[in-house]
Amino acid sequence: MAGKKSKKKSKKPAFNFGGFEAANEATMALGPMAGLAREDFAGAIGVLLKQTAAQPDAAFRAVSGFNEDAVKIMTGKSDITPDPKDKRFKDLAWQFNPFFKAGAQYYLAMQKGIKGWVDELELDAIEKDRANFVSQMIIDAVAPTNSLLGNPTAQKMVVDSGGLSLIKGLKNAYDDITKNDMMVSQVNKKPFKLGENVATSKGAVVYRDEMMELVQYAATTDEVHEIPQLTIPPQINKMYINDLTPEKSVIKWQCDHGIQPFTISWKNPQEDDPAWDMADYVDGCIRALDVIQEITGAKTVNISGACSGGQTMSVMLSKLADKGDDRVGCVTMMVCVLEPKQGDTEVSSMVSDNATALARQRASKKKLIPGNDMARGFAWLRPNDLVWNYVINNYLLGMDPPAFDILFWNADATNLSTALMTDFLDLFDANAYKEAGTYDVAGHTLDLTKVKNDMFILGGTTDHITPWKACYRSTQLFGGKNIEFILSQAGHMQAILNPPGNPKAKFFRNDKKKKPPADVEKWLDGAEENAGSWWPYWIEWLTARAGKKVAAPKSLGSKKNKALEPAPGLYVLD
Repeated sequence: MAGKKSKKKSKKPAFNFGGFEAANEATMALGPMAGLAREDFAGAIGVLLKQTAAQPDAAFRAVSGFNEDAVKIMTGKSDITPDPKDKRFKDLAWQFNPFFKAGAQYYLAMQKGIKGWVDELELDAIEKDRANFVSQMIIDAVAPTNSLLGNPTAQKMVVDSGGLSLIKGLKNAYDDITKNDMMVSQVNKKPFKLGENVATSKGAVVYRDEMMELVQYAATTDEVHEIPQLTIPPQINKMYINDLTPEKSVIKWQCDHGIQPFTISWKNPQEDDPAWDMADYVDGCIRALDVIQEITGAKTVNISGACSGGQTMSVMLSKLADKGDDRVGCVTMMVCVLEPKQGDTEVSSMVSDNATALARQRASKKKLIPGNDMARGFAWLRPNDLVWNYVINNYLLGMDPPAFDILFWNADATNLSTALMTDFLDLFDANAYKEAGTYDVAGHTLDLTKVKNDMFILGGTTDHITPWKACYRSTQLFGGKNIEFILSQAGHMQAILNPPGNPKAKFFRNDKKKKPPADVEKWLDGAEENAGSWWPYWIEWLTARAGKKVAAPKSLGSKKNKALEPAPGLYVLD
């Protein structure tokens, strides 16, 4: 029973979700499940053209405004300047070289004119978001910095290197075409090696089956809390994001504070593997609980999940509650959206019923969605940061991309089973997490109101993938009375990997009520800013729910579930 409406009456879903063209239907796996179909992109352009014909006055005013700016630029009287935060125009040539200064001003004048024109059009909120998204994507693509002729930094590099930068840029482009599936490289992978300088916490695989490994980590303290901790990672990235480097390791942080961490490592699905769906992944999580209890002897296991791992965790919690299985203790949910709404992000406005149908049609024709295709789709959601920035660096400047650990992990993408992708689509089509008791999945009727566990829910202020206000809505879906919401001052993954020591780190919390109010603005009004990382507060919250301290285990695994390969295991290498 994986993915059908319950016999109970259900409301029409609030929002339908589809897939990003170029096989990026699967962006839903990270939530907010927003994707983009080629047809919807073209449709948004069609709306703009139609409104241009219907409202010629708005277009005329935009053109007139641009012409006025152009005259000022030509006569040297324009005061248009780039945003100081726009890194594209940081070269001093944009300020002092007349040719480049004028080029930047023309571009910015065009940008201003198009934005003003779109703002003037009589569009509803959804159409306006679509128009802004599409127009901004086009504007970003034609920025002068994206070409050798229009980029003073690139031209200087050609002169300074005697032309070698052009040769290196062509080589980088050729390598991306032939070795990187025609994607511009975002990271230099050479300095990183799993188990040596990435994912170095000591541990071992203590269970393996065809779809998952379970990794147990070694204690770093003489005593540990008796209740172990299970992390359920997303299905579309590798699990070692939780143990990236010693300085950024959630696993090490737990170990150093007496927590007994276990982590699931999902296998990267291949064509010859079964078509794993949500029910299979939920059953895998339950098997992990069984093994952890056998190894530790604990009656209770605390759990955490992020992104699509949080969605899977939520289905599991509902299934356990439905069966009266109370073995799960407290729950941590990070950067995860269960109830997305149109308008959470501009890109979310681009999806439609048509996109949903197209995503299903494509999914029915294949077993897997390749990881590179999903990575390409995510990149085009933020083209300036994740596409054009690297085009300039790698091709125009002839430089290698940076060696950055988070980008190394991000580039280590995995395939996604279309069976799981379809389940994600169905869950959100039905608004199943919100509409309790209306949808059957993983052998039960989904009902989060039956989940009474204490919960710690995390969002990131600048998260463009799972907007924090969408994450906040999960506080109202579960039946527990003790729910904490923390807002980290960071983006998607940085919201999680935000250890102590960052002088700019801060988080917000509202401790006036045990359960956050339904109105997010009321929560925000009462929230207080806290300097530093949220990790110390979380570990305080977690250890208070992790039971008494006992002697740390002297070895990993048990007679029944013996320690196998050292952490991070074998599946992360696929």
